[in-house]
Amino acid sequence: MPPRRRAAAPRAQSTLSFGTQSRVTKPSSTPTAIHKAKGLDASPADKSASGTPEPQQVLADAPSKPHVAELVVRQQAAAELQEPQSAEDKQALKLSKRDLQTYWKKEEQSRKAPRVHQMDLDLEEKILRHFDLSSQYGPCIGIARLKRWRRANMLKLNPPLEVLAVLLQNQNSNERAHMDELLS
Repeated sequence: MPPRRRAAAPRAQSTLSFGTQSRVTKPSSTPTAIHKAKGLDASPADKSASGTPEPQQVLADAPSKPHVAELVVRQQAAAELQEPQSAEDKQALKLSKRDLQTYWKKEEQSRKAPRVHQMDLDLEEKILRHFDLSSQYGPCIGIARLKRWRRANMLKLNPPLEVLAVLLQNQNSNERAHMDELLS
């Protein structure tokens, strides 16, 4: 028969020692100390109520205000659209839907796998998201897409003209990058 085990008696935390000269102990907090600390901060009305806080109701009908980053990007996009048209703008406005499709087919052929997660997006949004995720044109967070394209063009980074065409033809589309929306 195996030997009987003794029931473990509740003991305090054992002391850790690193030699004979120093002793380190683990601080412990008792439940009464926690309740006393909470009692100091609570008002008399809170003490009379039950210990559980009441859940706050969230109103779904209240319209949410746009984020500060959204307002800044909208202002940047509006300022970019008010500038006089450049030669690139005129070329981009001449591009047709067929030109955009050929550009996107060429981009898709350079990839080894299809973009399964983007099947439900339209062609313009696919082109814009591809531009957003192309780090060679600079960061896409906190800047309007049109301003980013123009900055990349000014720095001679050769951004695709098709992106400018999508941005100018769909002026009421979203000015913020998809990553910017996700991160803010």
